[in-house]
Amino acid sequence: MTFDGMWSAIEPIGREASTGGYRRYAWTRVDATLREWFAGEATARGLDLVTDRAGNQWAWWGDPDAAVAAGRSGVVIGSHLDSVPDGGAFDGPLGVVSALAVIDALRAKGFAPSCPIAVVNFVDEEGARFGIACAGSRLITGKLDADTARGLRDADGVTMAEAMTAAGHDTEHVGPDEETLRRIGTFVELHIEQGRGLIDLGRPVAVGSVIRPHGRWRLDLEGEANHAGTTRLEDRRDPMLALATTVLAAREAAAAQGCVATVGKVRVEPNGVNAIPSRVTAWLDARGPGEAAVRSVVEAVGRQSGIAAVEESWTPETVFDASLAQRLSELLDDAPMLGTGAGHDAGVLATAGLSTAMLFVRNPTGISHSPVEFAEREDCHRGVEALTRVTEELSR
Repeated sequence: MTFDGMWSAIEPIGREASTGGYRRYAWTRVDATLREWFAGEATARGLDLVTDRAGNQWAWWGDPDAAVAAGRSGVVIGSHLDSVPDGGAFDGPLGVVSALAVIDALRAKGFAPSCPIAVVNFVDEEGARFGIACAGSRLITGKLDADTARGLRDADGVTMAEAMTAAGHDTEHVGPDEETLRRIGTFVELHIEQGRGLIDLGRPVAVGSVIRPHGRWRLDLEGEANHAGTTRLEDRRDPMLALATTVLAAREAAAAQGCVATVGKVRVEPNGVNAIPSRVTAWLDARGPGEAAVRSVVEAVGRQSGIAAVEESWTPETVFDASLAQRLSELLDDAPMLGTGAGHDAGVLATAGLSTAMLFVRNPTGISHSPVEFAEREDCHRGVEALTRVTEELSR
């Protein structure tokens, strides 16, 4: 099936009619439908489908274990299929569909790879349900503790272990997966660009150079529940005031440090219109050009709110394999190099010591994590062509 055919097949899955955005959360019924679609595409191509300890899906063309025994690991391409709440269609799925299209393109030209090639679908990259981004890749690389992961809860109190079990995945062996990692010689992730870099450059494709450091922190703001109509202002302990201070402090501190910071998720208890909250939990996302700058933002927010921020995830600056990036840039007619503030599974694998690269495809809106996220079909095809050239070169 062509790129266009595959894209049409998955485009309706998980789309919300009211917003036009996607709600493709890990270990849900929608996620199961996407995983079944991926498995079906693998089977249709005669690829060997393997699910690792974390639930990531790997579709292999060739025997990776035989290759490892012979001293050469495989070339892996792909991305993820899950989304943020009301996210766009392209963040993640573009990389998976493009990778499957690459297999078709290489076979159509009669290419015989000298090493195995795999297409991967990483699970729970966005962390929309359980709060930890890139959970699937973090688990297999040991960056996320297995017991911590199993105990993570969604907004309904369901643990990740319970969700995995309900979806049919065995949680007993969740954790680092050295067998899977040994099979990966090089990983190349194609992704929609989540900014305006390629718009400004007037180019359809770029090679990733660096992922800037970023993290997520939780702030627990305590108050006292009371009646909204009978409690005098001077008698109130309203944590929403502390939240307002926190949001403004994050913006001010980020601007001072050359960073970006967002309070994008809030949980209010008891969440009643006519009730003063007893507790507010807010999550801060902060990113910037260096670790010191980002942590200064978080410290400033803590001082302003009077609450110590609890770190839930941290990703240091990730510099992709410079020699590989340069090689790919030259291969792709001197494609530009772009850094990003967005995290990716490729970054997690890179910090684990694997040879990793990224390709970005132009987004004419410059907007991501939104229903208006977009890529022209011609640019999608150019992305497939670029990834095909890269995959052929790396697996000769």
